[in-house]
Amino acid sequence: MATPSDSPELKAIAAGATYSVESTSTDSLPNRAIFDPLLLPPDSYDVDGTYWADLPLAKRVKFVLDYDIGVEGKQEWAEIWADAKRNPFSPIVKYFKAAVLPGAGLGLEGYVLFSIGNIKPLFQAVWKSCWSTHEVCASNWVSSIEYLEVAGIMVGQILVGIQGDWVGRKFGLVQDALVMFLGLILLTASWGTSLNGWVICYAWCLFIYGIGVGGEYPMTATMSMEKSKPHGVVSSKEDRLHRGRSVTSAFLMQGWGQFWNVVVLMVVLYIANGGGDPPYTEKAVQIAFRVSFAIPAIGTAILVWHRMNLKHTNHELEKQKKKSNVTGYDLHSLKLTFTHFGGRMLATAGTWFANDVFFYGNKLFQSEFIKVITPNNHSVMTGWKWNLVNVSVSLVGYYLASLLIDNKLYGRKWMQIVGFMFDFILFIIPAFAFDYFTSREHIYAFQAMYFLSSFFNQFGPNSVTFLVAAEVYPASVRASAHGFGAAVGKLGAVAAAILYSYIDTQTKFYVVPWFGLAGAIMTYVWLPDTTGLDLAEQERRWRYIRQGRGEEYCGVAIHSKHLSAWERWMGVGKQYDPAKDYKMRIDEMRAEWEMERGKGTSEEGSQPVWSAHVDEFFERTSVRMPSTAVPTQTDLDGIQEKTGFS
Repeated sequence: MATPSDSPELKAIAAGATYSVESTSTDSLPNRAIFDPLLLPPDSYDVDGTYWADLPLAKRVKFVLDYDIGVEGKQEWAEIWADAKRNPFSPIVKYFKAAVLPGAGLGLEGYVLFSIGNIKPLFQAVWKSCWSTHEVCASNWVSSIEYLEVAGIMVGQILVGIQGDWVGRKFGLVQDALVMFLGLILLTASWGTSLNGWVICYAWCLFIYGIGVGGEYPMTATMSMEKSKPHGVVSSKEDRLHRGRSVTSAFLMQGWGQFWNVVVLMVVLYIANGGGDPPYTEKAVQIAFRVSFAIPAIGTAILVWHRMNLKHTNHELEKQKKKSNVTGYDLHSLKLTFTHFGGRMLATAGTWFANDVFFYGNKLFQSEFIKVITPNNHSVMTGWKWNLVNVSVSLVGYYLASLLIDNKLYGRKWMQIVGFMFDFILFIIPAFAFDYFTSREHIYAFQAMYFLSSFFNQFGPNSVTFLVAAEVYPASVRASAHGFGAAVGKLGAVAAAILYSYIDTQTKFYVVPWFGLAGAIMTYVWLPDTTGLDLAEQERRWRYIRQGRGEEYCGVAIHSKHLSAWERWMGVGKQYDPAKDYKMRIDEMRAEWEMERGKGTSEEGSQPVWSAHVDEFFERTSVRMPSTAVPTQTDLDGIQEKTGFS
C-alpha cells in the first residue's frame, strides 16, 4: 500500500506549482493535499481516493485484508501486547471498561430474566397446589407472571427510548438502573398472606423490574454506539471500523448474565438443599430464589453509582439537536423517519419479531431431548446443566458475531441473513422427521441441531437486530427507534407463547421455521448494510433530509452498499456522486468554520474538528483573500507535520 510520502500532490506543490484554492474539485492538488487526510481516510479510501465499496471485488477484498486485518489488526495486537508487557492486567482492565461496564445493565437483567425461567420448575416441585394444579392459586395469575414481565419490558423499551431522545442518554441510563434496583429489592422481599397473594406480588414486582429491563435496550445500544466516536470529534476510525464490535461486546454481557445465573442457582440450591436432587424443601427453595435475586441487586446498586458519574453521554445527541435547532424532543425527525425510513422500520422491527419467535422456540428442543436422554427425571439440575451447556455455546456465537460484525466482506446484513437461514434449516429438518430425530437412536443429532440453532441465533439475528435497530437511524430519534423495534420483538415472544399453548410439539416445529425464512427475506429487502459507514456521514445526510434537501445529498451514505434493496429500487442512490460530494463537504467545512469564527468561541470541551493548518488555510482563503492565493510554506509545513506527507 502506498504511503503518504508517495503523494504527487505535495511533490508538485513543493516544486512550485500554483493552483486556485477556491477550486474544491478532486483534481485540485493543494486542496487534495490538505483535505484528503480529513475527507478520504485510509481506512475507507484507497490511495486514489476511491471509496472501498466502489472498488472492484478483487481490489475490495485486498483493501479489506490489507487495512482492516493487516494495518488495523496488527496495530491492535501490538497495543495489547505492549500493554500486557507493562502491566499483565491492563488488557483485562481495558476490556472491562470497553465491554463489561457498558453492558453491565444487560448482563444483570440477563441474569434475572433467565432466573425467572430457571426457578419456575422449583416452584412447581415444591408448591404443586399453586404452580401446577392451581388448587390454591388462581391459574390466570400464575399464567400472567410471564405476560406482566414482558409487558413491563415493552413499556420500558418505548418509554425510556423516548426519554433517552428527549431528556438525554444519561437520564435514561440512571433511571433504568434505579428501577431495576427497586425491582430486585421487591423481588427479593416479595411476600403474601397466602400463596396466591405471593404470586400476585411476585407478578407485579416483575412488571416493575421489567420496565427497567426494557429501558436497558435502547440506552445500552445508543451509549455503546455513540461512545465509539471520541468526544468532540466529527468522525473517527474507531467509529467506522469498530462501532459494531463496541455495541455487540456490550450486548453479549447478557449471555454472561445467563451463564452466571445457572451457576449461582446450582451452587445455592446444592448448599441449601443438601444436594441437587429432589425432594426439595420449601426453605431451600426460598433461600435459592431470594439469594438469586439479592446478588444482582448488589451489582445494580454499584451500576447506579457508576452511571451517575458518567460524563459526555449526551454529547452526540446534543450536538445533532443543536445543528437542527431543537431543544426538546425532535418530533419533526420522528415524522421524517417514518416517511423516509419506513422500510428500515419494517426491517428492524419485523426481523426482531421473527427472531424472538425463534429465541422462544429454541426451548422446544431441550424439553424433547431431556425426556429421551433422561426419562422419568424430576431433578431441576438436569435442565439447568443443559441450560449451562446451551448458554456456553451461545457465548461462542456472541463473541464470533462481535469479531466479524464490522468485517466489510461479511458485516451486519449477511450475518443476519445467514443466521436466519441456518435457523430455518435447523428447525425445518426435525419438523418433517420428528419421530425419527426424537427416537433414542437419533436423539443426539436432534440435540446437535439444538445447540447449532443457539449458535447461529447469536452469530446472526439476535446480535444484529440489537445493533441495527439503533444504527440505521439518526441520533435525534435513535433511542426511540430502537425501543420501538425491541418492543415489536417482544410481541414476537408473546405471540409465540400464546400460539404454543394451543398446538402440539411437532406442530410447533412446523410453524417456527417460517419465521426464519421471513426474517431473511425482510433483511434482504428492507435492511441497509451500514458496515463501514461513518455515522457522521449518516447524520450529514439526515440534515439534508430534515431541511427538505434530501435530493441534493450525494455522499457515501446513499452508496448502493449502504442502502437496502428496497431503497435502491426506489431510486434513493441515483444521485450518488463522490466528486461532487467532495466539493460540498469542503464548502460545508468552510461554512462551519466561518460560523464558529463569527462566534469567537468553540464548544467547551470539544476538540477541533480540523487541524490547525486547515484553519489557517480557511483564514487565508476567506472572502477577503484573492481567489488565486496558494498555500504558503507555512501551510505545507503544517500539512507535512500533521499527515506525514513529504
